[in-house]
Amino acid sequence: MSFLEDLKHNILIGDGAMGTMIYAHGVDRCFEELNLSRPEDVLAVHQAYIEAGANLIQTNTYGANDIKLSRYGLEDEIRQINKKAVEIAKKAADQSTYVFGTIGGVRSFKKSAHSIEEVKRNFREQLFLLLNEDVDGLLLETYYDMEEMQTVLQIARKETNKPIIANVSLHEAGVLQDGTSVKNGLTLLEDLGANVVGLNCRLGPYHMIQSLEEVPIPNEAYLSVFPNSSLPALIEGNLVYESDETYFKESALKFRDQGVRLIGGCCGTTPRHIKAMAEAVSNLSPVTTKQVKVPATSQLHVQEHQVTSPTPLEEIVQERRSVIVELDPPKKLGMEKFLEGAEALHNAGIDALTLADNSLASPRISNLAAGILAKEKTGARTLIHITCRDRNLIGLQSHLMGLHSLGMSDILAITGDPSKIGDFPGATSVYDVSSFDLISLIKQFNKGVSYSGKPLGQQTNFSVAAAFNPNVRHLDKAVVRLEKKIAHGADYFISQPLYSNQQIIDVYEATRNLQAPIYIGIMPLTSSRNAEFIHNEIPGIKLSDSIREKMASAGSDKEQARQEGLAIAKDLIDTAFELFNGIYLITPFLQYDLTVELTNYIHEKEKQRAERKITHV
Repeated sequence: MSFLEDLKHNILIGDGAMGTMIYAHGVDRCFEELNLSRPEDVLAVHQAYIEAGANLIQTNTYGANDIKLSRYGLEDEIRQINKKAVEIAKKAADQSTYVFGTIGGVRSFKKSAHSIEEVKRNFREQLFLLLNEDVDGLLLETYYDMEEMQTVLQIARKETNKPIIANVSLHEAGVLQDGTSVKNGLTLLEDLGANVVGLNCRLGPYHMIQSLEEVPIPNEAYLSVFPNSSLPALIEGNLVYESDETYFKESALKFRDQGVRLIGGCCGTTPRHIKAMAEAVSNLSPVTTKQVKVPATSQLHVQEHQVTSPTPLEEIVQERRSVIVELDPPKKLGMEKFLEGAEALHNAGIDALTLADNSLASPRISNLAAGILAKEKTGARTLIHITCRDRNLIGLQSHLMGLHSLGMSDILAITGDPSKIGDFPGATSVYDVSSFDLISLIKQFNKGVSYSGKPLGQQTNFSVAAAFNPNVRHLDKAVVRLEKKIAHGADYFISQPLYSNQQIIDVYEATRNLQAPIYIGIMPLTSSRNAEFIHNEIPGIKLSDSIREKMASAGSDKEQARQEGLAIAKDLIDTAFELFNGIYLITPFLQYDLTVELTNYIHEKEKQRAERKITHV
């Protein structure tokens, strides 16, 4: 009898966790490599699950792909590892056991870490290796990202007629990572050709049952579940799953009531759990009808008392001249000078005050606190920088919810300088997500959906700026990066400072066809020492000999150095003024008088231009 014919008439039992069993025996390295170095251990796990009642076992190939094996320097062993895995599983199997080749997802929450083209190449290689060994079917498991799952499922369906099980993983019960309901997600997988669709990993039986209550029995496919044993506890530095087999025996009956035909286990499950579930459903036929729970609708709404957001900066800069100014929060306690600067810049007529997030990986007063104070005490519009360096995915989402609750809608999403270059080089750089992922996350918040897919209850209204570094050897590659950020949702760009008129022209020519506007960065020099530091120690930035000579000529005369720095900045502004509507002034060392003067200079130029237009009319 074929697997699908068997599943048509019976509830089948899958195996449990491979890694949990191996880890319990003191092995803490690449589990897939054990196919070569300790095949007897892998064989013993397969045999234990079969003896416990498993009708289907998975090859020990979850991470046997180029991307994951390369972490261990094993990328050259892909063929041998996959081939041996199938050989071991077939050796363990009896005539009534199905051997499925397992291929795990590679994308987690850092979606941009692997392009879809990389996913395709990575998947095809392992797919052909497993099909070459004539497995009974394929099991695609632990796919959080639906784009990845859809992509690999379509490839697999095109290449084989063998049965395909497609299991997705959830952060939250009932919804996929992108906010798609489990019901709609599984229907899509069925439409793409999966023979069995379901859930595995991350959640235990309780939340999987809850998720399946809203899922009707598929028209053509069958349902599967491979739950974790429980939520893991951290005991003496080790993750421990504590759920017992009695609970799984009861859960198996509830899975059957939800129309599930294939029941197995994921992280933390052992042969004891599999045996309990096998015994629970051994004499039961699968159900063919069920009462589907209608999900409660989650209304996305904006609180009535919420202040309407101002016109987004990306719209302002497309309509008229716009000036934004960076004023970093202080490194020491005391906000007096910062607030003086914020007020002076606001009075000078800037469109927004931008606040860096611990620039150069050095601790400063929280830019959120500084932004709130500036907004409350001076009326300045504040643009908050958010780095990927200092907060994990939990902290980032909490921070975004806080910004929304405070009515702050302007954000610059950046990677952030690594901790090793700052005041505390031993501190950890988090980087749970990249700047691309952060942009996407913020845009998902604008739809009222958290990263896990759970409704936020409200839609945020963030306007998202992204960083642009034109100080690179190949400007065309930097522009490709901008296009990628636009694809992820960036509304406009803020550039690093430029110190060459020709470079400003080159940037204009390279970016003139972009769909998002750019604020060109200009930072006045304050001394010859400052100029030499920028020239010699800031990656990518080189000052011309004439600029360095002008700053050097000032010697120790601070006023002369100030005037030279302003003159250089004004010359750069003159060029930028003709090509870009947006100018981004960067205040050095809280010397806000410099950026106030430059702001006034820009406004005066704009006034003169308007007067010339009137005269010509």
